[in-house]
Amino acid sequence: MFTSINEFSQEWNQEAGSTQKVLDALTDESLQQSVSSEDRTLGRIAWHIVTSTPGMINEFGITITNVKNADSTPSSAREIADTFRKVSADVVEQVQKQWTDESLTDVQNVFGMNMPKAATLSLLIKHIIHHRGQMTVLMRQAGLKVPGIYGPAREEWSQIGMEAPAL
Repeated sequence: MFTSINEFSQEWNQEAGSTQKVLDALTDESLQQSVSSEDRTLGRIAWHIVTSTPGMINEFGITITNVKNADSTPSSAREIADTFRKVSADVVEQVQKQWTDESLTDVQNVFGMNMPKAATLSLLIKHIIHHRGQMTVLMRQAGLKVPGIYGPAREEWSQIGMEAPAL
């Protein structure tokens, strides 16, 4: 759990930056990639990350502007990526403006659970990580290169002078 707003901001910027790399790698064509007709498409998962982030932050008690037309997934990968770039910056700005280090221990009811504010911020980060993982699988299925997140992706090993690990 976070003990300071600065600690959250650093982790958010790192994880949101990794998510931004994934979003920036999407193409308009790839947005329709799906696992099945009963599951979200790649574009819908990406848009869910974008639109649910301010929704969650508002639920946590931080006032932030919701994404317009949240119920309608754009057909433009660039629009999705650009909207997340703004949302991501807004999250850090509003958390820094509206909460203090001391307030992170305050307990509040979120989604029917009582938890410290610091835990809600961890939940937000875990949420984007979870969906980012889903996206990378669909990106592979769509034939896209997946950017490395916590180390090099398969295509990136050669760029650092190494051979990709064997399957």
